[in-house]
Amino acid sequence: MDIAIIVEGKNDKSRIRRVLDEAVPIFCTFGTPGTLQLEKLRKQVGSKDVFIFTDNDSSGKRIRGILRDLFPDAEHIYTRRGYPGVEHTPEDYLIEQFEKAGLEPFIQYPVKYEEER
Repeated sequence: MDIAIIVEGKNDKSRIRRVLDEAVPIFCTFGTPGTLQLEKLRKQVGSKDVFIFTDNDSSGKRIRGILRDLFPDAEHIYTRRGYPGVEHTPEDYLIEQFEKAGLEPFIQYPVKYEEER
């Protein structure tokens, strides 16, 4: 499976990188993307399967809507309401969401988490 994940910012990317293999490209919108940023994302992603993971706030929902139009076949990953964005989502919850999305082969399980499984 050739995949790419799109998030809002570099802190989201850093958080996700802690639990996903380095081989998985993670792209940032750096806020609400304009036409040039959207074209750049389209080129970077190419023919990969896209997973969109934005915050559960009004800005994140607006960005998700824009990305939904650009990547209509993308799969959407959600953080729980009450977590102040992807960058503050606990690693165990991120892992659960990536498992639900079928991304187990790319998950880097922490040692403690592995022992509990």
